[in-house]
Amino acid sequence: MTGAEVEVRRSKRRRRTVSAYREGDRIVVLVPASLTRAEETEWVRTMVERIERAEKRRQLTDEDLLTRSRSLSDEYLGGLAAPSTVRWVDNQLTRWGSCTPGDRTIRLSERLQGMPGWVVDYVLVHELAHLIEPGHDAAFWGWVDRYPQAEKAKGYLEGWSAAAQLEAPFDALPGVEDA
Repeated sequence: MTGAEVEVRRSKRRRRTVSAYREGDRIVVLVPASLTRAEETEWVRTMVERIERAEKRRQLTDEDLLTRSRSLSDEYLGGLAAPSTVRWVDNQLTRWGSCTPGDRTIRLSERLQGMPGWVVDYVLVHELAHLIEPGHDAAFWGWVDRYPQAEKAKGYLEGWSAAAQLEAPFDALPGVEDA
């Protein structure tokens, strides 16, 4: 088992089933109250390993991100945004992503890993739009809003930021410029 924070919730109503899910940075394991401590320990280990294996399978590589961004550009931006590289970075604590139009590079915060794919796609479309329109003007938001789940993803990221008690990045909202 890795160093993930684990919360075990025992239930008198739960008879035979054990389940687990990710809740923020923690893994919650639901077990019947009738389990012995040894059975609980074994089930927790099994369920945490299962969650972590599934998450590892879902993580996109940098190559996957580049392929996905090209597909999103074709679908929503008419193929006009062609990044040279797209990669995960661990040093973006106040932004979800960034783009350097000069060398056509896109970087995504590792905090996005594990979020729903449509949220990652929104951040990719947002950064791809910067390859067409560098600022956050109306033309830029016109490109971003071609992504059908843009508003839903913005809300998700705002909610996540609020729950994590982080300030929402300025460039996540239309009409709000970087400070």
